[in-house]
Amino acid sequence: MSEQPNVTIQNNREKSRYEAIDESGAVAGFIDYEMTEGMIIYTHAEVDDAFEGQGVASNLTREALEGARSSGMQVRPACPFVADYLDSHPEYQDLLTR
Repeated sequence: MSEQPNVTIQNNREKSRYEAIDESGAVAGFIDYEMTEGMIIYTHAEVDDAFEGQGVASNLTREALEGARSSGMQVRPACPFVADYLDSHPEYQDLLTR
């Protein structure tokens, strides 16, 4: 089992993406999004090769979905990773747009 990296997840509103920042301040991964009225569309997820397989994308996705929930936004997963995450985490199904 891989060790979890020490990253901090933050919403970089200027770049319209959630970012995982490592201890050195480098971006370990991100999820891009687009906002519309009442909805957030997650368009692309990417993790640096050095952090692949360490749960960074899952942590990013969870934080992004929690951000949507706390803002009262509905979610549309245009990114395949986010769509797969939603499929396997029923606790977030209520966020999906109908």
